[in-house]
Amino acid sequence: MLLHDFLDFYGRTTPHAEFVAERDRSLTYGEARRATNRIANALLGAGLQKGDRFGLVAKNSIEYALIYFAASKAGVVPVPLNYRLAAPEWQFILDDADAQLVFADGEFCDALMPVVENLADVQALVALGADAPSGTPKLSDWAGKASEEHPKSSVKSTDDVIQMYTSGTTGRPKGAVLTHHSACSNVAQFAPSTRDGLRGRILLAPPLYHIAAACILFNGVAYGESFLLHRDFDPQATVQSLQNDGVGMLMAVPAIIQACVAVPGVDQASYPRLRCIGYGGSVIAEEVLRRALEVFDCDFFQGYGMTESSPILTLLTPEDHRRGLAGEGGLLLSAGRAVAATDLYIADASDEEVPLGTMGEIVARGPQLMRCYWKRERATKETLRGGWLHTGDAATMDEEGYVFIQDRMKDMIVSGGENVYPREVEEVLFKHPAIADAAVIGVPSERWGETIHAVIVGKGEDRPDAEALGEFCREHLGGYKIPRSVEWLDALPRNPSGKVLKRVLREPHWEGRERKV
Repeated sequence: MLLHDFLDFYGRTTPHAEFVAERDRSLTYGEARRATNRIANALLGAGLQKGDRFGLVAKNSIEYALIYFAASKAGVVPVPLNYRLAAPEWQFILDDADAQLVFADGEFCDALMPVVENLADVQALVALGADAPSGTPKLSDWAGKASEEHPKSSVKSTDDVIQMYTSGTTGRPKGAVLTHHSACSNVAQFAPSTRDGLRGRILLAPPLYHIAAACILFNGVAYGESFLLHRDFDPQATVQSLQNDGVGMLMAVPAIIQACVAVPGVDQASYPRLRCIGYGGSVIAEEVLRRALEVFDCDFFQGYGMTESSPILTLLTPEDHRRGLAGEGGLLLSAGRAVAATDLYIADASDEEVPLGTMGEIVARGPQLMRCYWKRERATKETLRGGWLHTGDAATMDEEGYVFIQDRMKDMIVSGGENVYPREVEEVLFKHPAIADAAVIGVPSERWGETIHAVIVGKGEDRPDAEALGEFCREHLGGYKIPRSVEWLDALPRNPSGKVLKRVLREPHWEGRERKV
């Protein structure tokens, strides 16, 4: 099975069905089949061979979706980049990936031109859309005369299909290499939990360079669904689309859901076609989830995983959410259970399975795992040691197999010899009426090694001090877990997947120290 097989199937059998829409444009499956053939043939005509890489720097668009499937047909490998990165970061990734070509939105071409000129392997910069700078070829012209017949390329399921760079919250990003087999396996693993499809027209709010959005694109095509793409996220526009644009499913990260439920009047509107909201990418606060369940009155599912697993390892299904609302409230804090054909357990530092309810690292294996980190043999061996993906996420598991993620292993705070997982403290802080968002980090202490520091975003003018918050937390937490200091910000720094950049929060406190823990 190859990634583009689903698109070609619907392109033949339901050619007039909508595939994708963006603002005032749309494309049918039949048109998408022909367009992806043209782009695939143009890639091969430009001299790219099976296994070659090319960069992609763009916001969500019809062309972005087409390029994923065109590359699949040609056997070449897209390397999607975060368009918010600085030019040196783009240059590092494109150079590391040995990119032969770069596609980019016109608005990014001027910033990319000196980057491309510094990379000997890059042959050309091709602009998506109509706003290409002078001298930069447009995709419509670059691929316009290529054949609409399926390209002559011998692609196999073991070939690479996409190379996504990890978000790089610490250190240099690494390119996770996914194959057709791993991506298509994850589509199949997703199916048992979504037996009636992905619930109609899908609004993709997260950027397509992120694995969460790409995953839903790949899964939706397997069901022959249509997609509505928003170029940028705007809470008001998203809520309006849920009301007016025939959206059956919203794919979001928790930060998007949190912003949507805060839109004035959101709970007074109706969402006649909305049947499901899928979320993932970071842990969601229980208060936000309950509010969203109340406002949108539809099914919810949560996917947990990472780029290295294509990405889904576990799912918290709509039925699980209903169980949680019906009285098993603890389930709403779970990331669900392992998807089909996935083995998963909680491990100690020696990779031995720990007893149920004991904290440890999530490790997993299955057909959806990445092939490797690109040109990172040591990192690959460490992450995939023994054939198991070592996620770096700290969690517990209950007797039914539900996984409860607590934090990243590297975010764990050691204070006075006691382990503190920040997420546990953050969940308590979220309960405070003055707090809209919170992150907990360890800061240096001569006596304790580290102490607990809370970085908080307020809801209004009230700003409780550390002593007042400590008294509030003491009702729910042991004394060693209570924040000793508090900092108030207008917003927490986050990466595009919604994960808080705790490295950024830590830096001022650990500056000048050799050890950062």
